Amino acid sequence: MAVTQKNYAGDGAHTTSYYAASANTRTLRAPLIGDQKFDVCVVGAGYSGLSTALHLAEKGYQVAIVEGARIGWGASGRNGGQVVNGLNASLQTIDRRYGKDTANFVAGLVMEGGDIIRERVATYGIECDLKPTNVFTAYTSAHMKELEERLALWRGYGIETQEMIGPDKIQNYVGSDVYAGGMIDHAGGHMHPLNLALGEADAFEKNGGTIFEMSMVRSVNSDAKEPVITTDTGTITCKTLVLCGNAYLGHVVPGLTSRVMPVSTQVMATEQLDDDLAKRLLPTDTCIEDIRYILDYYRLSADNRLLFGGGTVYGGADPKNIEAKLRKNMDKVFPELRDKKVEYAWSGNFALSFSRVPQMGRLNDNTYFAHGYSGHGITGSHTFGRILAEAIDGDRTRLDVFANVPWIPFPGGRMFRVPYSVIGSWYYGFKDRFGL
Repeated sequence: MAVTQKNYAGDGAHTTSYYAASANTRTLRAPLIGDQKFDVCVVGAGYSGLSTALHLAEKGYQVAIVEGARIGWGASGRNGGQVVNGLNASLQTIDRRYGKDTANFVAGLVMEGGDIIRERVATYGIECDLKPTNVFTAYTSAHMKELEERLALWRGYGIETQEMIGPDKIQNYVGSDVYAGGMIDHAGGHMHPLNLALGEADAFEKNGGTIFEMSMVRSVNSDAKEPVITTDTGTITCKTLVLCGNAYLGHVVPGLTSRVMPVSTQVMATEQLDDDLAKRLLPTDTCIEDIRYILDYYRLSADNRLLFGGGTVYGGADPKNIEAKLRKNMDKVFPELRDKKVEYAWSGNFALSFSRVPQMGRLNDNTYFAHGYSGHGITGSHTFGRILAEAIDGDRTRLDVFANVPWIPFPGGRMFRVPYSVIGSWYYGFKDRFGL
């Protein structure tokens, strides 16, 4: 029977996920106690916060990260581990909504997050099982057409890391007969997401940074000349405050709460598979995601477990039985796994923006924020962390482009955003099912 755990912080321990069970370290940092001062205070020890803080620490800033639970406790330590380039919103959508200049700008940075991850892993020797490439799979001819259009669009912006995989070649990458073809991105990849976060935390501390765990922020005063955050046992006064709580920021900053909606997605891990079976399922050891609206994504762990994710629950609630929710889809793709045990199953929230474009900006001159990666946070958060650090260091050029992209509220407000999103998912699911 799979081990599951809900999303609440509880005592602050990580979920009982495969990632937590195979984490490189379980070091617990001390909580914030008393009144302290730093140049920069970052709220949230996920990828956005860690990326921002590490870039600033490397520049010589005195930086503290305040985390309500443990490093990588939220989406950064629970996700599918897939290094996927791009935003949730396509470059075509961005061009149509916001104009060619904004689309050109976004196209210039969609590959940056993956490069930052690879550079961090190499520079600091982070052991997170980083492996190259990812594959997008298509169920229908309509999906194949969508991938062909995506490839042509990206090549139009000078991005040439992708190539199509025809129906005669797809089984070179995934040992299943359910797909009509796909597309490979040679600049993608996959890794152990919690170990990446833990490694970045270690790198931050080696550069003089300070991390306070188990320190839930209860209030934020960003109107003062020097912002102040308050926890149950202490305060930090800083010259610059950065809010990176994303789906787990809660209501501590009301002005940000309504901008995004928490959405849960689920992952499970099988028992260890023998080498021959693992090789048959994923011959090149790449990661896979299909391109349906409610998609499946999967890959092999370093110890030959199939990590299979998918499902969506708008509003952030956890399914009662994660394995039951995912098992049918996994067995459809890989019938050979029907007799294999699922040993871990867990859920986690990401922050969805209505436009599917992540948001970054300033609440005032000395308070910054980033959130709303909409399921594409691994690469996006690393890029945004660098851009936030640039802005704090005096160059707001790239931050201002994102800050000027208008955010769109969810129709119906907080009360009706969940049913609205569910109805939308039914519509797109219908199109996927019938190849429209």
